[in-house]
Amino acid sequence: MEYTAILHPAEEGGYWAEVPALPGCFSQGETVEETFRNIKEAIESHIEALREDGQEIPVERNFIFSKVEVKVA
Repeated sequence: MEYTAILHPAEEGGYWAEVPALPGCFSQGETVEETFRNIKEAIESHIEALREDGQEIPVERNFIFSKVEVKVA
């Protein structure tokens, strides 16, 4: 199973990541590589917790990502 992870630069340095298909699934790291490792672990833990609670495991729907240019006065 695959999920999209979005990485953001953290204000204090490093990165934080979120998984849109799994609300509440976040992680962080000092480098991009560490953040990806950590979010993978977070996804696995999140899915395990959902299973333990008898909840359905969300299936990611296709996302469309695009930059949108706007004029700022």
